[in-house]
Amino acid sequence: MKDFNLPGFDLTRFVQETLDEDLGVGLPGGGVDVTATSVIPADARFQGVMDSRDPIAVAGLPIAVAFFRHLDPDIQIDVLVEEGAQVTPGTDLMRLSGNARAMLTAERSALNTVQHLSGIATLVREYVDAMDNPTCTLLDTRKTIPGLRHIEKYAVRMGGGNNHRMGLWDAAMIKDNHIGVAGSVGEAVRRARDAGIEQIICEVDRLDQIEAALAAGANHILLDNMEPDILRQAVAMIGDRAATEASGGINLQTIKAKAATGVDYCSVGRLTQSAPAADIGLDFTPV
Repeated sequence: MKDFNLPGFDLTRFVQETLDEDLGVGLPGGGVDVTATSVIPADARFQGVMDSRDPIAVAGLPIAVAFFRHLDPDIQIDVLVEEGAQVTPGTDLMRLSGNARAMLTAERSALNTVQHLSGIATLVREYVDAMDNPTCTLLDTRKTIPGLRHIEKYAVRMGGGNNHRMGLWDAAMIKDNHIGVAGSVGEAVRRARDAGIEQIICEVDRLDQIEAALAAGANHILLDNMEPDILRQAVAMIGDRAATEASGGINLQTIKAKAATGVDYCSVGRLTQSAPAADIGLDFTPV
């Protein structure tokens, strides 16, 4: 398996802090897995298999590997599927063999991560399939769990979607509150342009706001809570002057119709905000 490297994400720190939380490091009596150390001999060895219980799109296996290796550097791990693979129920994802205590202590952190990220990837794949439109790209949003944004957005990519802006720093997104303070759509966009910001996304919820946003320098128009017939009008008005994005009111039942209006993107906050965890198990046997 290739090294897992995401810009902005410190894998070593994430693994350490997650395990520390589970072990209660820094708390009275904490810092130890009391069950594993009291029940399992120090030299006992386990072998195990992580498998899917549902049809899923896989994400997060390299992070699971890092959890196990952190506690047992000599553990033997065979990763059996690629990240982003779509697998059927009962598919083996990973085989492990190593120190039993270490494997039991790392188990929940590893599983939680793979279940969460695979759940996101699986939901993204459902949306991509429901959209059924190769000319429209599915985007996520900033509706992520604090501290997990980079890996959640990674999971979106593993499911076949793309990332919207990563945070507040890499693009201006002008929304109704910004417009309210600036006084108008045009003035809000102008201020961002004059500040030297290259990527300026402007949210509009009415057709009569579009020309002002474009004239002031917006290069991405977010069309908020518009029905397909209005979206078509908006796309025709904008033409090739800016990228177009449908957002709001998009679910598995509506995404195909909205994507078919000619927008470049459909964005869905639910992809990271409320994706259900994938059903993934990990069974150990003594060696």
